[in-house]
Amino acid sequence: MPVRMFRRAGGFVFNTIMAVFSLSCIFPIVWIAYSSLKTKDDFMLNSISLPTHLQFNNYYKAFVEGEMYKYFISSTLNTLVTVVCVVFLSFCVAYVLSRFRFRGRNLIYTFFIAGMLIPVYGLIVPLFLQFKIFGLYDKFYTLILPYIAIRLSLPIFLLESFIKTVPVELDEAAYMDGASTSYTMTKIVLPICKPIISTVIILTFLDTWNEFPFSLVLVTKSFLKTLPVGLTNFYGQYTSDYTTLMAAMVLSILPVMLVYFIFNKNIIQGMTAGAVKG
Repeated sequence: MPVRMFRRAGGFVFNTIMAVFSLSCIFPIVWIAYSSLKTKDDFMLNSISLPTHLQFNNYYKAFVEGEMYKYFISSTLNTLVTVVCVVFLSFCVAYVLSRFRFRGRNLIYTFFIAGMLIPVYGLIVPLFLQFKIFGLYDKFYTLILPYIAIRLSLPIFLLESFIKTVPVELDEAAYMDGASTSYTMTKIVLPICKPIISTVIILTFLDTWNEFPFSLVLVTKSFLKTLPVGLTNFYGQYTSDYTTLMAAMVLSILPVMLVYFIFNKNIIQGMTAGAVKG
């Protein structure tokens, strides 16, 4: 009896700690959401209280007057192109590395994986100088190039590990039936890799959508800058429009939440599938 009571007490304490921890993670998002509907005066009087009058005009000020639509379009284009290119390139490279044995294969694999060990923001100054020299600075594709290059390492590692768990007999059977390598990749192996590809999409989307330093340094035109840089327009050295900033933050968070809700069923499965099958 005492042992059972001790276990119940331990379970209650553990669940209470987890509940408090969960609330501490959720509350900042909830706070930003309802603070975006407050007036400046309400926010300055009590930043934690609920709004007394809903102020939807903050979203208009953020999106139109604050020109968030420009940054939103730029972030969307950069992110979509980066995600598509990273998924395509990483899948092709991972398939070749996992299915074929050739001279230099280990060197190529090491070259890509080494990218995960390099502090990418230490490359900002060299990249800036190179982009200026080669005329790549302040173009519509300026941010896409480093985004793709920097984000290839982890997807290649995840996909290569996952494809290794797919029986090679499937490829051999397809070849015996006259299928080409491209057909085998896209029609047989690719559908099996959906869980890990979902993981790659989410990770690449989050990293690209939230990227700040490259957008700050490599482009100067306002319509080329991304949302994280655009958010800095709402506060200055002496004054800050916090409620409009909160509205802008909600607008920037919504696409991330949408993508996560679409792919969340597969992200854990994709991250653990290689370990489980292996």
